[in-house]
Parts: sequence; C-alpha cells; structure tokens
Amino acid sequence: MKRVVVAVLLAALCQIAVWKVATITVTPPDVGGAIASLSFSPFRPGENPEDGDKVSLDRLDHSLEVLSHVTHNIRLYASRGGLELVPQEARKFNLNVAVAAWLSGDKEEDRAEIERAIKLANTNWNVRAIYVGNEALLREEVTPDELVAYIREVKSRVSVPVTTGEVWHVWAKYPQLVREVDFISSHFLPYWEGVPANQAVKVAFDRYDQLRKMFPGKKVTIGEFGWPSQGYNFKAADTGPAVQAEVIRAFLREARQRNADYNIIEAFDQPWKVNEGSVGAYWGMFDANGVLKFSLEGPVKVDYRIVAVMAGVIGVLLSWIGLRRRNPTLPHAILYSLAANGFAAGIALAAYYPFTNYMNFGTVIMWFTGTLLVIPLAIMTLAKVNEISEVLLGRDPLRLIKTDAVRDPALPWPMVSIHVPAYKEQPEMLKHTLDTCAALNYPNFEVLVIMNNTTDAFYWRPVADHCAVLNEKIGREAFKFCYLPKVKGFKAGAMTLAYPMTDARAEIIAVIDADYAVDSDWLHELVPAFDDPKIALVQAPQDHRDGDENLLKTMMNWEYAGFFDIGMVQRNEDNAIVAHGTMLMLRRTAFDQVGGWSTDTIVEDTELGLRLFEAGWDATYTNKRYGWGLLPDTFKAFKVQRHRWAYGAVQIIKKHWRHMLPKSDTLNSKQKAQFVSGWVYWLSDALGVAVAILNLIWVPVIVFVGMVLPMMALTVPILTSFVVNVLHVVLLYRKRVKAAVPEIAGAAIAAMSLQLAVSDAVLTGVVKDNLAFARTEKGGAAGKGKTPKAKLTDSPVFWETTLGIALLCAAGLLYFSNQFHITEQNVFAATVAVQAIPFLSATVMRFIEKRLLQKKAKAAAASAA
Repeated sequence: MKRVVVAVLLAALCQIAVWKVATITVTPPDVGGAIASLSFSPFRPGENPEDGDKVSLDRLDHSLEVLSHVTHNIRLYASRGGLELVPQEARKFNLNVAVAAWLSGDKEEDRAEIERAIKLANTNWNVRAIYVGNEALLREEVTPDELVAYIREVKSRVSVPVTTGEVWHVWAKYPQLVREVDFISSHFLPYWEGVPANQAVKVAFDRYDQLRKMFPGKKVTIGEFGWPSQGYNFKAADTGPAVQAEVIRAFLREARQRNADYNIIEAFDQPWKVNEGSVGAYWGMFDANGVLKFSLEGPVKVDYRIVAVMAGVIGVLLSWIGLRRRNPTLPHAILYSLAANGFAAGIALAAYYPFTNYMNFGTVIMWFTGTLLVIPLAIMTLAKVNEISEVLLGRDPLRLIKTDAVRDPALPWPMVSIHVPAYKEQPEMLKHTLDTCAALNYPNFEVLVIMNNTTDAFYWRPVADHCAVLNEKIGREAFKFCYLPKVKGFKAGAMTLAYPMTDARAEIIAVIDADYAVDSDWLHELVPAFDDPKIALVQAPQDHRDGDENLLKTMMNWEYAGFFDIGMVQRNEDNAIVAHGTMLMLRRTAFDQVGGWSTDTIVEDTELGLRLFEAGWDATYTNKRYGWGLLPDTFKAFKVQRHRWAYGAVQIIKKHWRHMLPKSDTLNSKQKAQFVSGWVYWLSDALGVAVAILNLIWVPVIVFVGMVLPMMALTVPILTSFVVNVLHVVLLYRKRVKAAVPEIAGAAIAAMSLQLAVSDAVLTGVVKDNLAFARTEKGGAAGKGKTPKAKLTDSPVFWETTLGIALLCAAGLLYFSNQFHITEQNVFAATVAVQAIPFLSATVMRFIEKRLLQKKAKAAAASAA
C-alpha cells in the first residue's frame, strides 16, 4: 500500500508540474487609458440577430455601462434587432456612436436599413458617422455601383461623415469607392491572412501605410483590427488568451504612437458567429457575459487551475482504483499512475469544455458523444497500461501450476472422465485425437466420445469402430461412444445428455475438442493440482499443430498465443481465469454443485467457470502446452469463431452482471475487475466501430458544412490508445510469447482484423437472445460441398474493406481540404486514418488467404497435368 501511495503522489506532483509549465505569463506593452473605439454587438449565448433576436433595453444599458469605462466610441453594424436604441442609450454614458446600415443584397431590407440609419444620424447628436454596409463588396452582396449609389444618397441626407467598411485590398481594388466616402475605413485582420501573431501588428500597419500612400490626402482609419482568443489556428496564425492580449496591446501602443484612428473588433464575444469557423465567437475583449479577458496594464497570466484541480482529482482516483488491490512494485505503480494522470488531464479538459466554449447544437453533439466515448476508451487503455506495467515491471507470476512438484506417492490418482464432444467432425482427425488419449501416461481414465446431431454415417461410424479398436488395444472398456442423433442445446445440451454415461467413480471431468491431440503427460502433471480441495477448475492453454502450414494460419496461431501467454497468466494471479472448452479439467463435485453445463449460452465453458468462481471455488492455470488442435480452415471461420465467443460474452454479461456490483459478495474485487475488464475489451471493439461510423458521418459535415472539429481532448486519446495497443502487443509478445517482430506484426493484424466481427456479435447479443451455435470449420471441413455463385457482398471482408477505404478517403478529404493548415483538422485526419487500420487488417488477411488459394490451385493443376 505504501508503494501505491508513493506512486500516486509522485504522479500527482508530475501533473501539477505539467500544469505549472503550461501556465502562460506574458508582459505586453502597457496601454492604459481609453481605447479609441470598439465594435458593439451585445448578443448573448442563445441569441442570434440573423434569426431576428433583439437586445433588451436593460442589456443595452448594462453593456454600454461596461464599455464606458474603457472607451468613448462604439461602432455598430446594423440598425435593427434592438441596436436602433443604442444612440439614445449611449448618451447616458457619454458614448459616441458610428451607426450602420447592414447591406445584404435584399433590396427591401437594405432600403429599410438605410432609412433607419439616416433617422438615427439625424435625431441623435452623439452619432458621429454612418457606415453604409460592412464588407458587402467582399461578400459580393452588392455591386460597386450599387454601393456608390447608396453612399451618395446617404451623404445627401445626413450631416455626419459617411463611409463603408471593407478589407484593405477591396479599397485598393475599387478606387472609385474611395472618391465617394468621407474617409476610408479599412479592416486589417492579419489572422485571416495566416500571419503569425508576432508579425500581426507590423503587417497591419504596413497595409495601413500602403493605403495612405495609394490615396494621399484621404483620411484612412483602421475600421477593424482584432485577434481571437480561442479557436483553431489559421495557417501560421495561432490563437489563445495570451496571444490575443499580446497582439491587441502591441497594436494599441503602435496606434497611439502613430496617432492613428482605429476601432477594435469586438467589444464582446459573439457566440452566434458560427459562420466564421471556430474563432468567430471569440474576438471580444470582453466575454459574452461582460468580463474583461485581459487587463491593459501589467502582466497577463493564463493558468488552468480549475482544470488542473479536476485532472488531479481524477488522476488520483484512476490511480487508486487501478492499483489499490494489485500489490504492485514501485515502478509498476509509477508507470500506471503517470498514464492515469495523463488520461485524467484529457478527461478534465473534455469535461471543462462547455465552461470555456460557446456551445451550439453541433458542438453539444460533438462534445457529448466524444466525452461519452473517451471515458470507456480511457478505462480500456489504462487496463492495457496496467498489464504492460505488471508484466514488464511487476512481480513474476506466482500461481502458475508447478509441474515439477513431487506428489505424495501415497495419494491415489483420481479417476478422470475425458469428454470429447463432436459434431460432423472429420473422422481421421477425431481418430487421431482418440489415439493420443489412448497413449496418456495416467492409470485411471475413461474417454466419452459424444457424437451429437450427426446422422451421416460417414462421420460417426468410423469413430465408433475406432473406439472398439482402442478398447481392444488397451485391454479395457475405456472408450465409450455416445451417439446422440438429435439434441437441443448445441454442445452443452449434448454433454448434459451424455453426462449420465460418466463413470460413477470419476472424480474429475476433462474436456477436449475433437481436433485436439494431447500430450501423454497431460493428466499426470495437472491432476495433482486437485490435491488442493479449493481447486475446482484446472486449465491448460490452447495451441495448434498446423500453425506452420501457411502464413494465414501462422498469423492466427500467434494471435491466440497472446491471450494464453499474457492475459490468462495475469488473470490467474487474481484467480479469475477464463474457462475455455478444451484442455479443461473440473472437479466433479463442484461441477454438480453449480448445476453442470448451462444451455442458455453458446459459451457454456466460460459461463461454467464464472459460476464456479461465484460459488466460492478456485481455479488454476498453466501456460505449458499439453494439447494441440487445428486452426480454423479459413479467415471466415476465424471470424465465425470469434463472433461466437463475443456473442457468448454478451450473453454472460446479461446473465451475471449483478455479481459484478459492489454489493455482491460472490466474487472478490480482483475477480470482478478482471471479468469486467475482459467484457470491456469485447465492448471496446463495438465502441471502436461505432466511433468510426460516427466519424464517417461527421467528416463531410465538417468539410462541406463547416461544422466544428472534434476538440483535441477527444481525438488525442484515440491516437494514444492506438499507440498503447501497439506497445502492448510489441512489448508483451516479446516478453511473454517470445515472438519476433514479424510474428508480432502478424498477430496484431490478425487481432485487429476481427474488430467488425466482434462488434457485430456484441450488437447482436444486445438485441437478440439464443443465437444458433456456429461451428468453426477445421481439419479441411471448410469448402466441402456445393459452392454457390459468389457475389461481391459475399466476400468475408466486404464490409471491412468498404469501411476501411471509406475511412481512408475521409482522412484524405480532411487532410487535403485543410488549406488553412488547421492543426486540429490534421490530428482528426490522423485519427480517422488510424481507425481504418483494423478494417483494412481484415482485407490484408483475406488477401493473404486468396494468394494461398491461388498457389494451391496452381499446384493442383500442375499435379493433375
């Protein structure tokens, strides 16, 4: 426990240090005194002037009172939506106003706007200028001639200066416009030109000087200058609170030194400006609630105290939950705690997002779904980190069966009844299995061959005859052939129906698959584990004798090996192994106590093991190989097998979830953690597919509609999880499986290729009960019989390939459409590309399989010739 406390505290200190380093303090030029002018549009979150929302009189007064402390002039952009009341209210606070007529190209509304602006200018002494349109030429909503006509009309009807607001290059393009206005009001927004923040002021005044040289004698004002405090970068232009403070204060100093007339955009943030990308809402010197973002004098400090506290608390909780019952070494505890704090920071940033951003419908969906998905992703990834830490930095396994222990010779060898369920198995394969059983170096056993739902004599007759041959060979009736032509309940139903044939003297029941060749010492070395009266289940790993047959099977075999040499070893340390229906031995009294095989799941072996744990029994495991079966014949069979396992896992979840609740005392906390994390691995594949499909939907919305990109706190964890998974495979396969790099790569591809199959199984398990048992084709059984004409969609990887290609295309669309080099968009593109890898891994598996089939066909043709 002391090690855990030390590790948690060290990781927490590291996180504090990281947040301390992330704190930004800048000291831009002091610019005390009044700001010349501010753009004024006091709409709050949830209000949109484009939808006809109006600012209340109370809001106007409050907002104007706030601005009266920093400026004497404000600039409007329209004369509707409550803004027509601004001049009269501004007089209360000694504020001058530049009113405006918003031009949109709608002739009727443009006429109404012009009339309102003229009336305001003629009835309010504090109106000092009129803007006829704002960037209307830039948006091409009016023609130059139309704009000139409007300006001429307004000038003839008011006594205040008249102009229009345009970006600097529009003024340069239309010199005829310059002749019509009383002064040039030019917008200089270096951010939208992708100018780095440290060059923004210089570039703006270079443009300003350029206009003055182009139009000598004409007054040039800076109608808009500003910088966003938040949002994506635009090419080389970065955003941030400190960046905004530095740019604005540097500009103010330069403008005052030059005695330039200027206006800062904006006074207040504008949450409704979603049409201006992620930065549109964040140009205000005040936030939407009227809080000044930075002072005009002294240092400006940007810290993350609230997020840091949240991250620290979450980090401690994740560390403590993950380690408190693990008895880790100090290096193990430190590595895990550091990873937990890293994910805690991401979770805290994601959780705090709504408090620092203006949310609309799109961002709410993005944030809610992203945050909902990143939490289980963090849990799954931390489980992998925990396993990496435990294997590489933790203690050596203590509970593996010691086969070299000397057994008391006075102890009797209990009788073992070996059950071999079989359904339409190739006779020669099954006969070989029985031959290896006959050669067992054990004094007291029987073999019960359970042939179920197999009426074709081709399958069962040779096996029945072989049992008789073996009995004669060993000189006793050890091999029993049980023929069950019609059984319900699949494999579990058959074994239950055959169970009464078990010898009454048998104390141990062993189960092997029909394709398994067993080592002669299997029983002799593992039965002694039952000398411990608490042990109800002894499990040996699966392995395969045809793993060297071809590349496809080699990749499958290494993929299986990881579970049995890594996952099962770690689970065994917590007395929480997964029982699987071959190389399995059971104490008969425990088997009977919990009710034997259950037919309400298609993974009766795993479900039985969990029931034994819930009844208080223990289990043990060895990673030494005592049996070798056959791998699935095809990639499709490989998928079918994994689909069955995943579907069965969901059935078990639905049946046993109450035992995982804190109040349940049928399992201890370590066992609960292992079973829940095991289930989460199945669910994670479904989650991965769901996220990939959501991203496929989201990408075109981002590119073609301009919807907000997922925040980094949601995309980086996906990339981090991928990196952790890669490290998990590489490091642990090297440590425990003793695999070389090519074998590790093959195992990884094989594992990833099953993601869609597992996802489908999980979804099916959630909505459908009692799915039929799907047999895994082995021993050359696949491909026998008639083969219908194949369609494109019949390919075992059609949907994986489709999704993989679609995700790659989406990633390419994001990357190549990112003309403004937005970092978040490139990160999201990388995330989407990474999500394509599991699907395309299935395509790779199928490609390898087809190449092997082509070689086999060529060899057969050459042999026939």
